[in-house]
Amino acid sequence: MTYKIALNFEDGVTRIIDCEADEKVSDAAFRQKINVPMDCRDGVCGTCKCKAERGEYELGFYLEDAMTEEEAAQGMVLTCQMMPKSDCVVAIPASSLACKTGAQSVQASVAGVEALSETSFRLRVTLPAAMPFLPGQYVNVQVPGTSATRAYSFSSHPEATEASFLIRNIPGGLMSGYLARAKAGDAMTLTGPMGAFYLRPVTRPQVFLAGGTGLAPFLSMLEQIATTGTDQPIRLYYAVTRDADLVELDRLESLAALIPSLEIITIVADAASAHAKKGFVTDHLTAADLWDGAADVYLCGPPPMVEAVRAHMAGLGITPASFLFEKFNPSETKAAA
Repeated sequence: MTYKIALNFEDGVTRIIDCEADEKVSDAAFRQKINVPMDCRDGVCGTCKCKAERGEYELGFYLEDAMTEEEAAQGMVLTCQMMPKSDCVVAIPASSLACKTGAQSVQASVAGVEALSETSFRLRVTLPAAMPFLPGQYVNVQVPGTSATRAYSFSSHPEATEASFLIRNIPGGLMSGYLARAKAGDAMTLTGPMGAFYLRPVTRPQVFLAGGTGLAPFLSMLEQIATTGTDQPIRLYYAVTRDADLVELDRLESLAALIPSLEIITIVADAASAHAKKGFVTDHLTAADLWDGAADVYLCGPPPMVEAVRAHMAGLGITPASFLFEKFNPSETKAAA
């Protein structure tokens, strides 16, 4: 049996390797030319200590000096003694460059571009082979005909051979200008995947907060959840500036049909809108909506939205079980959370 192990480095680069059921994760990494931190290889020194963020595994022999029982109970592992029993995600406390690896570049081709509204595009690209990523992660996309890149979160299922991205139409923007004239078959380079903003195990209520095209990573997360299933309640708040910014609603309805515990709340800031809920997401987010802190909160949106939500939760006296966020500027590459 072969499992996929996502090695997520501290600089945000993710490399996904194959690991046999009876193979140590460190050995699998070295076999695939990735030098994860290592010294003794015998469970003695603790140099290879990492955090297993998802998945099932077994640990071989190790000394208490290398890793305590308390650390093991918290999900810490020694990769030299870790053997997977499922696909896993492992956080490596080192940069990808220090481990003599880096983000992968893939040559893709444009499958199609749809104008979802006057403010948003959907870009679809065909990959030469599956490009594994964690739902919520992003890639750097080279704007064809230029050396410039833009960072976009996947909005597609992690195992799809056709990747999709939700992109804001920015007047005068380099990528927006290209997408307006793009043709199917155009070559496009993707580099990644990257980012620490990705779906963790769904073991408690989930609150997803999307601002504008920050909806993209949540579409990917929901695609994954629709495949794996969950009984946990999920509440998605999708907040935009104008009515025209509300896109992918049919897709959200389709996902809700597959995920019975999913509730979708849309909010429009424009005071002139006739939308049922107006204002900002913080106007519609109570302590009860956050399960009084017993929920995982994910947020993807512009910096002012991130700071407003932080302040709002503090004002409510709520500290969520976990709070993962990603700030982005529409015309620039993403700033990792």
